[in-house]
Amino acid sequence: MRIVYWTALVAFVIDQISKFAIVHGLNLIERGVIEVAPPFLTLRMAWNTGINFGLFSDGTNLSRWILIGIALVISVGVLYWVHREKPRRAGLVAAGLLVGGALGNVVDRVLYGAVADFLNMSCCGITNPFAFNVADIAIFIGAATLVLIPAEKGA
Repeated sequence: MRIVYWTALVAFVIDQISKFAIVHGLNLIERGVIEVAPPFLTLRMAWNTGINFGLFSDGTNLSRWILIGIALVISVGVLYWVHREKPRRAGLVAAGLLVGGALGNVVDRVLYGAVADFLNMSCCGITNPFAFNVADIAIFIGAATLVLIPAEKGA
C-alpha cells in the first residue's frame, strides 16, 4: 500500500506545483494564453466546472460539491480495491496516479470552485479546443492502466 500512497502524493504534489507555477507564477489567469511551442503546446487558461471536456458543467455550487463527492468516493473505492485485491506493482502505481490526480482536482474545486486547466495540445492540422492539467494526465494513465493491464495479484 505504501506504493499507492507515495505515488498518489507525488502525483498530487506535481499537479499542485504545476498549477501554482503556471496559473499564478506565469500569471496565466491574466494573460489567458501563452504560446510555448505552437500549435503542439499552448498554455491556455480554462476553468472547468464539469468533468472531462467540460461535460456536466452547469457551474452550480451543487454540481461542484457532487463532483467533489464523486471524486472522493472513487478514490476511497480504488483504495479499498487495492487493499482487497493486492495487485502487482503496476496496479499499485496506477491506483496511486488515479487517486493523486483525483485529489488534485478536488483541491481546485474546493479552493476555486472549478478545476484549473491550462495545457492545450494540437497536432497535424487538428485543433484541440480543450485544455487539461497534470491531474487529468495522472487520472487518465492510472485508469487506463487499471483497465488494460491484467490485475494479477502480487506477492
